[in-house]
Amino acid sequence: MEIVNIHEAKTHLSRLLEQVRQGKPFVIAKAGRPIAKVVAVEAPEPGEARRLGFLAGEIEVPDDFDRMGKDEIARVFGVGDDPAP
Repeated sequence: MEIVNIHEAKTHLSRLLEQVRQGKPFVIAKAGRPIAKVVAVEAPEPGEARRLGFLAGEIEVPDDFDRMGKDEIARVFGVGDDPAP
């Protein structure tokens, strides 16, 4: 995460806020010590980010998923081929 001093934050506020809008938060520091973290309003609160299962009910995994393309994979890796004498 980018850390900027107060003067740089004031000078480049528009650019920094555009980066925040694109999902790149930054920290404002004074004398090298972090003071504030600037994040997008829509950003999830710490501990609220839910990643696992976020597509539940949106996609369907076929029953044969673990066997899809097995013939092609076997061919590429030479599985099942007799070694040359």
